Amino acid sequence: MRQGDCVADYTPTPEDRFAFGMWTIGHPGRDPFGDSTRPAIDPVDYVKGLADIGAWGVSFHDDDLMTFGAPESERRAQLDRFKKALDETGIVCSMATTNLFWHPLFKDGAFTSNDRDVRRYAIAKSMRNLDVAAELGAPTYVFWGGREGVETAASKEPQDALERYREALDFLAGYVKDKGYAIRFAIEPKPNEPRGDTFLPTVGHALAFIETLDNSEMVGLNPEVAHETMAGLSFYQGVAQALWQGKLFHIDLNDQKIGRYDQDLRFGSEGIKDDFFLVRLLENSGYAGPKHFDARPYRNEAGDGIWDFARGCMRTYLILKEKAKQFDANPRVKQAFADAGVPELAQPTVGPYSTASADALLSEKFDPETLASRGYRNEQLDQLVIDTILGA
Repeated sequence: MRQGDCVADYTPTPEDRFAFGMWTIGHPGRDPFGDSTRPAIDPVDYVKGLADIGAWGVSFHDDDLMTFGAPESERRAQLDRFKKALDETGIVCSMATTNLFWHPLFKDGAFTSNDRDVRRYAIAKSMRNLDVAAELGAPTYVFWGGREGVETAASKEPQDALERYREALDFLAGYVKDKGYAIRFAIEPKPNEPRGDTFLPTVGHALAFIETLDNSEMVGLNPEVAHETMAGLSFYQGVAQALWQGKLFHIDLNDQKIGRYDQDLRFGSEGIKDDFFLVRLLENSGYAGPKHFDARPYRNEAGDGIWDFARGCMRTYLILKEKAKQFDANPRVKQAFADAGVPELAQPTVGPYSTASADALLSEKFDPETLASRGYRNEQLDQLVIDTILGA
């Protein structure tokens, strides 16, 4: 693609801080209606493959790296192989999380199971993997409550479930602080699937919940494109609020069709306009965390196709990053911003309250008809967005 006289380079480098989960490129193609369509990738080969395509980081669940239920000596050997691959390639461990959803014991939940022993086991499993995360240098630990929810409302008292959820995160935060680990927590909201209704279903629910925690300063968000889109919400707006509240600790990039099951599509493959604004927001905000792709290759891909998927995620992000720069530098866009009053929104409306400022506001004369007559020229502004994305 040619930009003026220059050829744009969309080759990713580690400086872009692109990361992939072990379960993404390596997803075997299994779905609720069919078994795997491609072989698993050895974790060492996975890390080497990420290095070959210019990625920066890798994330993992405990069970991605170490065989569930295996003897500790075997698990230690598996972890050491992975550590060696990280050292040899320069790929960093950007995030870690616990698998609290796959094993049948979690069928009623993990932190919010009605079985107290299951809840205790889930916390202990998380503690053990926090030790691994600290050993690998992961700065962020994500909590996705995939099984924290209900199919029948009568099965759990929601206030009790939220109390148990809070108890678990408070306990685990205490463990991290006691151990001196440099790890922050990030909650990943999702409205449904695999549970019919999930606790902490959206960015807003999670932000409110975080404020109730004993160590709320060390807990933020890991929002995912697909999850907010499943609920018909604007992911862009949700991320903006998380940034505004200083709670965007991590982000999962993928794509999704509204109203569908969780698709985890290649980033930029569906909601391209929303993705444009998301990338522009992340780049302009100074967000310095991982750009983490939590997506999967199409089920009918194999071999080189799964790495094409990974390259596509990163390439599209870099294209949209370049488009965002073009948009912000365009004089016509700047004029359209002015016509729409965009810069005015950054100006304080009344400032801090005082008796004098309140009296002054009440004495001010407004003409509602004049205010109502203003146009905001949003059509021309939105068309400039489309022109930029389409390269017109």
